Amino acid sequence: MTPISVVIITFNEEQNIANCIDSIVDIADDIVVVDSFSTDKTCEIAESKGARIVKHKFEGHIEQKNFAITQAKFPNILSLDADEFPDKKLTTEIKKIKTDWEFDGYSFNRLNNYCGKWIKHGAWYPDIKLRLWDSRKGKWDGLNPHDKYVLESECVTKHLTGNLLHYSYNTIEEHYKKADYFSTIAAETYFQKGKKSSWFKILINPISRFFRDYFIKYGFLDGKYGFLIARINAKEVYLKYKKTFQLQKNN
Repeated sequence: MTPISVVIITFNEEQNIANCIDSIVDIADDIVVVDSFSTDKTCEIAESKGARIVKHKFEGHIEQKNFAITQAKFPNILSLDADEFPDKKLTTEIKKIKTDWEFDGYSFNRLNNYCGKWIKHGAWYPDIKLRLWDSRKGKWDGLNPHDKYVLESECVTKHLTGNLLHYSYNTIEEHYKKADYFSTIAAETYFQKGKKSSWFKILINPISRFFRDYFIKYGFLDGKYGFLIARINAKEVYLKYKKTFQLQKNN
């Protein structure tokens, strides 16, 4: 039997953390919550559920998740956000893997709940995530705030059935605020890494993103919310390149 550490990063997640931990108690041999100094009851709730709490200053999504790996007891890790929960089918799949860990990593679909509706098209589904892996063979990478786990080139992965349920936004206003927040982080990351913006990118890339998400990826099949998601995602792209351009101009 291969033991698994479940690693969760948090900040003010008192509304989600109990459900998250409850959803993985049958598959976790170790639960560690890396918290960036929450001001609510996140840590108290997590500790009452049997999780170990490690407090660590947040320096970026990628940096925080790579630090969190170092706090796990076991090298085989399931990485979650506090608003994510494996469904029954995925939980069953992970239990089977624990009895016969064959691959270096395992991916699965993430199913997003948006304002109470499950989103099954567009850029948000199948939304494949690599979240179960041997941490000795990879690391978190990407461009903040959009992190991804990257295994070494010779590693082999398998895709599992079932879904990782993600309760993304309760209101449209939350989505707009997070788009603005993420675009600021992305712009700062782009500027630090020397990635350039231009008026062409500011104007064309958001249109391209909307067209891809809403039409090519069938976001329109999710009705009103499919349109809103495509529109707000396009606005995030617009803000990202606009803020990057402003940083270039100011410096």
